Amino acid sequence: MATNDPIVVHLIDDDDGVREGLTILLAEAGFMVRAHRSGTEFLDALPSATSGVIISDIRMPGLDGLELQQRLKAVNHTLPIIFITGHGDIQMAVQAIKEGASDFIEKPFDDQVLIDAVHTAVRRHVPTPAMKVSGEIVERMESLTPREKEVLECLVIGKLNKITAHELGMSIRTVETHRARIMQKMQARSLSELVRMVMSLQGS
Repeated sequence: MATNDPIVVHLIDDDDGVREGLTILLAEAGFMVRAHRSGTEFLDALPSATSGVIISDIRMPGLDGLELQQRLKAVNHTLPIIFITGHGDIQMAVQAIKEGASDFIEKPFDDQVLIDAVHTAVRRHVPTPAMKVSGEIVERMESLTPREKEVLECLVIGKLNKITAHELGMSIRTVETHRARIMQKMQARSLSELVRMVMSLQGS
């Protein structure tokens, strides 16, 4: 793809309204959008999808986002994938990151967050190795209190705040407060970035 060519975004969502709205948003941001109603429809068009970024809802009827990701890996198709996820789908989204997804974005999200995620996915698609473990990440982790580390453990495996609150014997509001402090101390701009940091430490 030439430098001045627009980035192609392969948009997959079974909701007509969401798909149409995101198509307009992405097109206005300068991307070339190819929209698909399902993962199966995208796979049927796969031979022509040689470049760009995939944006897909993670929970869809028929072929869901994780199954689509596995199908693409099976045929060595390496386009970066950004998943859009509801609060109840965080565990699936965390699994997707572990399987190599570029990012996941929680609904509702700001338009600019999605646009920035596309640009980040393109920059990452060199491809590059997994995040290197750095002393800075270790130091950030050590700055967490024991309670924050317990909440973090729940976060990175995709547990809902209410489940975390129940298991740790605290209120949902307290979990949310701990989550905010964890994000600040770890200097993570998103939950997906936080997951990557923890994964880098676990892989060391």
